[in-house]
Amino acid sequence: MKNLVEVNYQQTGESTSVNNMGMRAMQARAFESRNSQYLLLKAPPASGKSRALMFLGLDKIHNQGLSKVIVAVPERSIGGSFASTKLSESGFFADWDIKPENNLCTAGGDKSKVKAFKHFMEGTDQILVCTHATLRFAFEELEDHVFNNTLVKIHDNFCRICQPMMFSLLVHAAQENLQLSVPF
Repeated sequence: MKNLVEVNYQQTGESTSVNNMGMRAMQARAFESRNSQYLLLKAPPASGKSRALMFLGLDKIHNQGLSKVIVAVPERSIGGSFASTKLSESGFFADWDIKPENNLCTAGGDKSKVKAFKHFMEGTDQILVCTHATLRFAFEELEDHVFNNTLVKIHDNFCRICQPMMFSLLVHAAQENLQLSVPF
């Protein structure tokens, strides 16, 4: 059978090469905007959005005075994209280290995940990964101010799922130092 449509792209390898900090081109462009309060990353699947957040989150914690990074993913399996990663081996100034108890994308009930989320918010740990559902349930039980000085990274189409919570977060973000990152 003959192809009805055939598209050829100029392949330079540029999208997979890395700079001196270990960033691909898209990640470096996102990192240039690291001082922004709101970021929207739009890039194809497997382009490095998850790793870009690691770079951005670490910069927010180490250089911009934020105390926590929360990554919310649509389903548990995607949480694996945010496992501990030795970014310093490629030239970045810090590593993405997440404690096992702060990876809430493991099997278990929603109630225990919300309890762990609340414990994280009360403690000094800096990085947490959870599902959209866990973030939504925890948000219902926490005061808005608890999210001050926190980067909340919403991974994939979250706005369509939890519009009321996102509206509340955006209103609060406008009043406080809450950082939001929403890639699609």
